[in-house]
Amino acid sequence: MNASIQAGSPAQLASGLDTAGSARLFELACKPIPGGVNSTARATWSGWLPYPLFVQSGEGAHLTDVDGNRYIDYLLGLGPMLLGHRPPRVTQAVVDFIQQRGTVFALPTADEARLAQKIIAAVPSVEQVRLCNTGTEAVLYATRLARAFTKRPKLIRFEGMYHGFSDQVYWSKHPDIAKAGPDAHPRPVPQGPGLPHGLDENLIILPWNDADALADAIKREGDSIAAVITEPVMCNTGCILPKPGYLETMRELTRAHGIVLLFDEVITGFRLGLGGAQARLGVTPDLSVFAKGLGGGFPVAACGGRADIMALVANGTVSMAGTYAANGIAIAAANAALDELATPGLFTQLDAVSDALRTGLDKVLRDAGLPAYVVGVGPLMQVWFAREPIHDYRDAERHADQKLFDRWWRGMLARGVLFHPGAYENLFVSTAHTRADIDKTLEAARQVAAELARGV
Repeated sequence: MNASIQAGSPAQLASGLDTAGSARLFELACKPIPGGVNSTARATWSGWLPYPLFVQSGEGAHLTDVDGNRYIDYLLGLGPMLLGHRPPRVTQAVVDFIQQRGTVFALPTADEARLAQKIIAAVPSVEQVRLCNTGTEAVLYATRLARAFTKRPKLIRFEGMYHGFSDQVYWSKHPDIAKAGPDAHPRPVPQGPGLPHGLDENLIILPWNDADALADAIKREGDSIAAVITEPVMCNTGCILPKPGYLETMRELTRAHGIVLLFDEVITGFRLGLGGAQARLGVTPDLSVFAKGLGGGFPVAACGGRADIMALVANGTVSMAGTYAANGIAIAAANAALDELATPGLFTQLDAVSDALRTGLDKVLRDAGLPAYVVGVGPLMQVWFAREPIHDYRDAERHADQKLFDRWWRGMLARGVLFHPGAYENLFVSTAHTRADIDKTLEAARQVAAELARGV
């Protein structure tokens, strides 16, 4: 067996759940693939111990693994499957495009402009938009645009957030707080080795949800700051909502000092409503990036915002390039996905199902007497096993009970409910989830909560 399946570790993912096929496939995969998987979020060190599930198929709100276990899926590919697995309209649009037209042309199609027009119509801040392949690419381009537009070098980013894996921003995602400086003045910590020295000189790391810390940083270094990049809802340290007035203050401070406000809506975009978090929360940034909710499960991303900033792309001052950018598959999928998401009443229904899950889980946990609560907005949420409120990354590090979350995850998995094993990830709800799915999930939660309560 692979070294990742260590002596003393559980022989299976969850008690009573037969995942022998996943164990066997993981052992085989570790030979040609480093770590046996192709993304950190699927790795054993991200919580998939002693091995990750290997998937056979997904349909709607359900996923089936290679051992035939069927789950109600709240992982949803880490967010992209907003319409559920294999949404018919999106799937057919992609099949039709491939069969009737092709895939990659390195020339534009009329479909690209139609997609851009739909994004502009949906999102308050977007006057022009460029398409690309991944959230990482979109952030790279957006930060480059901000620096070029302001002629300033520095970025403010927040501890505990993730904005892709490019060298310039892959800092202070989940640092050891003993090594990351004082609470009010964190210092940049690289996510790991291999990041070039010197990049941190153009990064200002701040605690999130602290308006005073932001105001102080801008007062101190505002003339050197090109952009403030933030998720409007922190989704990469669990789910942490902005304090009332925090984003509004951020908008006022950045506008007053000529700093580009950049919203990373890779997760929240098109998920919290057709206009994303910015429409739902009523705060309009200067630039935004989108990805997961845009493509109906296909890889596509976008960077867009004010026309005067995007003009630097129009005239070639800032290059945004890519052979696969706006390829036919991605554009067909995104056009179909946005048409589906524009269905009248769709987000009202999605919110209703999501609210039933969030409030139901919260009640189950509290009724069991567990030190736990649920935080979220719309179809985005997470369970916190903590006695204190969590407003930023260091709160989470100090107060969240990761071991209790692991027991919660394994108990729910054994009962056919799937989400990520990491407490710093999220539960996602899709338009394919039904009230019956929610009822089954809450019944499983009652059983697991009772087990946990006996051990707390």
